Amino acid sequence: PGSNPGEHTSHPFWPRDLIIPNYTPNDRSMAEILLFLFSVSGMLLLGTWALTALRVDGRSLSRGRRLALCWFAVCGFIHGVIEGWFAVFYPIIPSDQGFLSQLWKEYSKGDSRYIIADNFTVCMETVTACLWGPFSVWVVVAFLLNRPYRFVLQLIISLGQLYGAVLYFYTEHRDGYIHSEFGHPVYFWFYFVFMNVLWIVIPLLLIVDSWSQLSVAQAHGDRTESRHVKAKKR
Repeated sequence: PGSNPGEHTSHPFWPRDLIIPNYTPNDRSMAEILLFLFSVSGMLLLGTWALTALRVDGRSLSRGRRLALCWFAVCGFIHGVIEGWFAVFYPIIPSDQGFLSQLWKEYSKGDSRYIIADNFTVCMETVTACLWGPFSVWVVVAFLLNRPYRFVLQLIISLGQLYGAVLYFYTEHRDGYIHSEFGHPVYFWFYFVFMNVLWIVIPLLLIVDSWSQLSVAQAHGDRTESRHVKAKKR
């Protein structure tokens, strides 16, 4: 008696006893949502691959470097647009039928922390959207214009992504993986594990790459400085 009927609407999220006020089921299918996500990501990959074929300061970028820039272009879209949507509209996502809200409701089947606006996810996604979204676009431009700080940017972004992904998994591990149907081939293994472990594996590779590039540059600077010192002593 006296309860709000919308508070006990059935839903597909875990744990099953979650109460989600004003939840409205999606009217778009999983196929529509995933097709949008992968189509936009695919177009960004192809566009960035074509753009990076241009010569930079008379030199061509390696295939590995071009792939890294394709990654950052997609990151710019995902962090800035998709995660940016969550950071702004998380209070209304359960009831909203906007396309990106429905995308988040679909993803929440793999991690219900998003549908309940868990404090960690809200804070993490807000930082990601505000920092790593714009920075991902910036690093693509920095490489295309051959800016000297390009590997510093790559290192900063990749460290931030890695740190966020590790916390994302670790906090859910401490919760006992209660926010998804543990072991489900799509919702757990594809949505929760695969779509997030990319932000551990690829940033790790780019951190090693940045470390190597910056170490070579520092070693070259040290040798140059040493030669100048020796020349002055003569």
